[in-house]
Amino acid sequence: MKNLSNQPCLIARSLALVGDAWSMLIMRDAHAGSTRFDAFRKSLGIAPTMLTSRLAALTEEGLLEKRRYSERPPRDEYVLTEAGQDFLPVLFALGAWGRKHRAGGDVTQFFDEETGTEIDPVTIDRVTGAPIGSRPIRIVMPKSGA
Repeated sequence: MKNLSNQPCLIARSLALVGDAWSMLIMRDAHAGSTRFDAFRKSLGIAPTMLTSRLAALTEEGLLEKRRYSERPPRDEYVLTEAGQDFLPVLFALGAWGRKHRAGGDVTQFFDEETGTEIDPVTIDRVTGAPIGSRPIRIVMPKSGA
């Protein structure tokens, strides 16, 4: 995946960082309020070495910030940065796709805390107001040597 981080495509660059399920689920849990290693581990059932690796990568890339909350014993927590907070719509867009194409049986629901209504995300183009995917797209590669 690291080979993708230098690609001109921003989707590829982003997937180099958060393209695996564990990173996405860590970000989901961080948005739900988890900050501590043990909370992530318990929620996800992830091996400690894998969790350490993913938390380090998410911290190094600026989605999470590591903060010391105890000196004895030394313990850190992981809090969302601005970049990490900006990742929530990505998670909800993925969830909306899953609701449409992978639903069935009991599924987790997400509610707006203030209104109590279920969140139904829509991705739109800011300029046209059109839902993404409702109009043809054109991909323009950068000019070489520019």
